[in-house]
Amino acid sequence: MNLEITRRALMAAAVATMSFAAPSFAEPVMDKVHFVIPGGAGGGWDGTARGTGEALTKSGLVGTASYENMSGGGGGKAIGYMIENAESLHDTLMVNSTPIVIRSLTGVFPHNFRDLTLVAGTIGDYAAMVVPASSDLNSMEDLLNAYKANPGDTAIGGGSVPGGMDHLVAAMVMKAAGEDPTAVKYIPYDAGGKAMAALLSGEIKALSTGFSEAIALAEQGEVKILGVTSDERVSAYDTAMTMKEQGIDTTFINWRGFFAAPGLPADKLAMYQDAIAKMYDTAEWEEVRARNGWVNIHNPGDEFKAFLEGQEEVIKGLMTELGFL
Repeated sequence: MNLEITRRALMAAAVATMSFAAPSFAEPVMDKVHFVIPGGAGGGWDGTARGTGEALTKSGLVGTASYENMSGGGGGKAIGYMIENAESLHDTLMVNSTPIVIRSLTGVFPHNFRDLTLVAGTIGDYAAMVVPASSDLNSMEDLLNAYKANPGDTAIGGGSVPGGMDHLVAAMVMKAAGEDPTAVKYIPYDAGGKAMAALLSGEIKALSTGFSEAIALAEQGEVKILGVTSDERVSAYDTAMTMKEQGIDTTFINWRGFFAAPGLPADKLAMYQDAIAKMYDTAEWEEVRARNGWVNIHNPGDEFKAFLEGQEEVIKGLMTELGFL
């Protein structure tokens, strides 16, 4: 089962911090930006927002950046906040990703991407299957054998609701491995940070998560990455084998991007899009991108909308096939 979103097909507790650095740009494109993050600290949304803010401020494209984690409703709380307070949020960007499509399809929240101002898709992050470093599982074959022996004792966790992205990825992997994707015992957590904590405490056997979220802990020797949903090994952590290398023919890359409140003035939208476009050519962005193992994806405005509409159709079909719709 493949859900591969490539660059050709496309053409991260509430905390507020500020970033300052010697700028690459003499004049900032904009003075400030406030990032709303729909999940908790430590997840992919959190990392994407903070990494983007780091690059924008350190390069001098934006004067200051602040961050606010706003968990709740599978991301719906943050979307509702953006819509309900639209007139006062012209300096605010909300990060989101594939779940904004999945969760509107499943009715987790009543809104969808069309209810917001689409700024730009910015990066792609592969998914990974992860176990604690102390686990006796060392490959996807080991995990599958444990699952076959005792499905009920092989819970897989994720930082999203049942039927959400992490669950969907786990089901895709199991289906590609010849198992019943609807039989997976999936345990949901509020964002990747809490899911990773549950893994390390032994609450779950394995974790379906973003590759970038797993790299640092793998480098610190706290987790093992059993498989990555990339076509080829990723240079940021090239000891991690792909699913394909292990006979599981599935690939997946989760886009992440930014949305603004509905009715955002056109000149403000243009400023956001200009800052993001220029960010890709900075050394500060390349440092952030490389350490997270992200893929550069840039599809602003109407391109972003066309992509999201296409993805909505693909995911709807896939979720129907897997029994989630």
